[in-house]
Amino acid sequence: MLVVGLTGGIGSGKSTVAALLAERGAVIVDADAIHRENMAPGGRVHDAVLGRFGTVDRPTLAAIVFNDPQALADLNALTHPAVAAGIVERLSAEAVSDNVVVLDVPLLVESINAYPVAGLIVVDVPPEVALRRLVEQRGMSEDDARARMAAQATREERLVAADFVIDNRGSLDELRAEVDRCWAWIRSL
Repeated sequence: MLVVGLTGGIGSGKSTVAALLAERGAVIVDADAIHRENMAPGGRVHDAVLGRFGTVDRPTLAAIVFNDPQALADLNALTHPAVAAGIVERLSAEAVSDNVVVLDVPLLVESINAYPVAGLIVVDVPPEVALRRLVEQRGMSEDDARARMAAQATREERLVAADFVIDNRGSLDELRAEVDRCWAWIRSL
């Protein structure tokens, strides 16, 4: 098993890159998917989050936590250990394989030492491009988008941590070419 990390700021196109890497044969371990499983009824943190916030509805929680640093810290304290446990389980399941495993974690720069990665891929776009995508494609208000962007590592912090950068400010065809370059880099590790 070869594990590489994949991250990028909100609105960077990280999920699209993960899908393109999966098309090339990578096994994707998606922290957001694990988080959604954990938050579902019967999931690892459903009851604890419901008890603390009175809801597990993502938009409602986002409205609460991205405007209240203590609420965000509380949510992270409840959810991050459970996501990490899910990641460890999925990595363990792949341990004896010869697969390329892409660890897709939005906050990977903030927790890079927690996971065994051979390299870190960062999907990069200028902040104004990410902001426009969040407003136009996801229907977020500009204030909400800015608050979520501010809760993550800065673009500069991600770029400094990167072993490979995918520029995603162009077209889908340009992104496919970037992912082809990235896949060649991964295969060389």
